[in-house]
Amino acid sequence: MTRRSFLTSAGLAAASAVRRPNIVLILIDDYGWRDTGFNGSKFYETPNIDRLAREGMVFTNGYSASAVCSPTRAAIMTGKYPARLQLTAHLQGASNRFHYTKVIQPSARLALPLEEVTIAEVLRGQGYRTACIGKWHLGTQGFLPSDQGFDVALGGDEAGSTNNFFYPAWLKKVRLEGKAGDYLTDRLTTLGCEFIRSNEDRPFFLYLPHFAVHTPIEGKPEKVKKYDAKARAEDPQNYGEYAAMIESVDESVGRILDTLRETGQAENTLVMFSSDNGGVTSLEWKGRPVTSNLPLRVGKGHLYEGGIRVPTVVRWPGVSAAGSRCDEPVVSYDYAATIAEAAGVSRAKLPAMDGRSFAGLLRGRAGKVRDLFWHYPHYSPQGGRPAAAIRNENDKLILFFEESRVELYNLKKDIGETTDLAATQPKKAAAMRRRLEDWLRATEAQIPVKNPNFDPVREFTVGPPMGPVTAK
Repeated sequence: MTRRSFLTSAGLAAASAVRRPNIVLILIDDYGWRDTGFNGSKFYETPNIDRLAREGMVFTNGYSASAVCSPTRAAIMTGKYPARLQLTAHLQGASNRFHYTKVIQPSARLALPLEEVTIAEVLRGQGYRTACIGKWHLGTQGFLPSDQGFDVALGGDEAGSTNNFFYPAWLKKVRLEGKAGDYLTDRLTTLGCEFIRSNEDRPFFLYLPHFAVHTPIEGKPEKVKKYDAKARAEDPQNYGEYAAMIESVDESVGRILDTLRETGQAENTLVMFSSDNGGVTSLEWKGRPVTSNLPLRVGKGHLYEGGIRVPTVVRWPGVSAAGSRCDEPVVSYDYAATIAEAAGVSRAKLPAMDGRSFAGLLRGRAGKVRDLFWHYPHYSPQGGRPAAAIRNENDKLILFFEESRVELYNLKKDIGETTDLAATQPKKAAAMRRRLEDWLRATEAQIPVKNPNFDPVREFTVGPPMGPVTAK
């Protein structure tokens, strides 16, 4: 079903007599699985995020749809695999900057197509007031949140990061007004709270995608000083400035929860909290790792667990049990279907989606075992190589396109992916590879091809701005 036909058939339906739940989706950028107190961090202070976890359901196997940001955001909006959307790279990385690598990475889309039906369009068609406040990173003019179903769109365009978190310097990247000294995380939160207060009389969908904790790593000086004083070299999480950014994000979550309570809307609001990909463990900022995802392997830009397993919490009063934990895997391409079901939209009235609703899990029902898939056919700035992956109930297989080789891990026994079982369990590895390759064909995923100009000496030389490499 096309976007146009969906909107025509759905119409702008009035809100039902029984008010539907509000939806708040808080998405943190580059926020690692281990960066929360409830997942074991001893260095970062996250009392409000931990409060949300105590009041809701923690998904211990929560995943992002990709190892980088834009594909996950597209999957959240549409409920589709990034592979099917052919939006598999962060926008600025969609063309091949590496001219001598082993394979030529495909060119990904530079915007979320307008033909796709977003969850914002679905909810607006059901009488919801919709807002996107913060990072968009799914297209520029003509492909902005205001073009994709959001009534209120503030702070979001093609920018993948801000050059500075303090006003007015952030204006070089983020077109959002403020006053001298404002901190961007606080400003976005204030706008989110104002949106909540202005919609006490109708259901709303607030999508609050923060620029934090993405680089530049820049916290408030007083917070940085506090964490620098408590940092210990033996703790792999020891970066005071990053910890300061996390505290500001945590305060944002607290302010949103408090505003819902103060306006009397807390009990009728589903709150989702997650990240677009794993934490950054490469030497990406000032020559040092930003965080540690241990015991998970590596981080952002990789299809190992550290790159795609993310903190995931949902609080749905009266539905999800407070303080509950769910081990069933969920992925951010499941969010749209889950939100739609919570809003009372039947699956029959939705556009085609690859994800499935996990509202049943929130209600305490067991889920059905399924395969999960990822496709990241690119070279990441964090050192990741072009790959695709599949996970079933306990096992995960990664297919690396450069050598057409696989690695197999039992996540139940080896969450850190330390022991490759591909050689000792060849039948299982072969069967999982076949399922993965069948999925790649079914989604018409773009696959890297061998590069006739491969040169190991100049492999990662950055070439001139001449677009994607093409075979001669």
